[in-house]
Amino acid sequence: MNTATLITFIVYLIGLLIIGIIAYRMTSNLSDYVLGGRRLGGGVAALSAGASDLSGWLLLGLPGALYVGGMSEMWIGVGLAVGAYLNWQFIAKRLRQYTEIAGDSITLPDFFENRFRDESKILRVVSALFILLFFAFYTSSGLVGGALLFEASFGLPYIQALWIGAIVIISYTFLGGFLAVSWTDFFQGILMFLAIIIVPIVAIQNMGGWSETITLVGEIDPTLLDAFADMSTIGIISLLAWGLGYFGQPHIITRFMSVKSSKEIPKARLIGMVWLVLCLLGAMFVGLVGIAYFENFTASPLADEETVFILFTQVLFNPWVSGFLLAAILSAIMSTIDSQLLVSTSALTEDFYKSILRKTASQSELVWVGRVGVLLIAGIAIALAYNPESSVLELVSYAWAGFGAAFGPLIIMSLFWRRATRNGALAGIIVGGITVIIWSNLGAWFGLEGGIWSLYEIVPGFVFSLIAIVVFSFLGKGPSREILDEFDSVKTSEI
Repeated sequence: MNTATLITFIVYLIGLLIIGIIAYRMTSNLSDYVLGGRRLGGGVAALSAGASDLSGWLLLGLPGALYVGGMSEMWIGVGLAVGAYLNWQFIAKRLRQYTEIAGDSITLPDFFENRFRDESKILRVVSALFILLFFAFYTSSGLVGGALLFEASFGLPYIQALWIGAIVIISYTFLGGFLAVSWTDFFQGILMFLAIIIVPIVAIQNMGGWSETITLVGEIDPTLLDAFADMSTIGIISLLAWGLGYFGQPHIITRFMSVKSSKEIPKARLIGMVWLVLCLLGAMFVGLVGIAYFENFTASPLADEETVFILFTQVLFNPWVSGFLLAAILSAIMSTIDSQLLVSTSALTEDFYKSILRKTASQSELVWVGRVGVLLIAGIAIALAYNPESSVLELVSYAWAGFGAAFGPLIIMSLFWRRATRNGALAGIIVGGITVIIWSNLGAWFGLEGGIWSLYEIVPGFVFSLIAIVVFSFLGKGPSREILDEFDSVKTSEI
């Protein structure tokens, strides 16, 4: 590794830790630590949501998928763009208003309990358990991505690389909580954007232009340029269905809750969608261009397709720029892991410790319990990431489906359906989450493969969860007048 690249990389990491220390001094209570005191501006919220959304998957998983499958993998990007827009357009504003009206809820389990007046705490506990379960896999995917980066860039052994990345991320999340996470995500979002746009442009120029690049890809295999090549209807639906996941991702949803006013949402939506679409296009071009470059301009194709962006940074740029671009990859990875750690620890602190174990706990005590929670959850994720054969895309796919099916339908129905009840909400979470777990393991457990059984598990999970919410809401007693009045009051809210 060139010294200039290493210096650039280290300066970037020090900058992140400084942000964590500054945010530490601004964090005085649990609301500050897990939601930033609801004072984020639209721009910060938008880039923070986007950066925590796409993660290392943007620079590792998606380019790798295009490198292997060509344009037939583009349907993931289409589904994500549509899903993100619908999330900003219909969910963001109403969720921001409703969470404050419903007892100033600062976590999703907190909102569900307040929304449905669940005094039994079972809705809060079940929600928190599913959050911890799926975030364990999601966070481990980021740690695997970080380890791949350090392994490929610095020649470190996988386990050593895993621990270095984990320690940096844990440090600033531990110190600064939500403010540190949001501000680092904001800067990381800018860095990711610049990197994912610059790399494919430079690579295309190196190969003589766009026409020459496409010609080279076509000469390798014409089907790589065909978006429908080897794609079944089930396959296209599965890729498009990634967009359904947006409605239930806690680390994205909390950004809507943290905006200082719902009036900031239109600005945040515009910034967030422009950023997202350009980043997705850039990532897809990295993979597509990588097919031509590493087949024709290097000694051999890639051994690991998920390193295509990493290797581009090494072969196309001088050491100083390479360090900047490697920092962008780490940014993408960190921006999701820190958000996931924070949501997970808020589930432990707010939804278990404060609500069940220590109702009289002071704000200072809760903040420190949250910090200890960061360490515990990170430890579990590190253990899951110890397998060097883990795929970033596979881990993200499983966790994304889990959250999308367990919480997506309930978020939609709790915001827009007056008749939804506590029992319906509980059934929706359980049915959606368990469906994902069972469907994703059908091949291993029962030998069911191909056809309908190859459908991405978020689709049956989402559908069955919706059905469960409606059925169980109608089976029991309807919502109280208090719940209905609160629901109606959100329509006229100016928060």
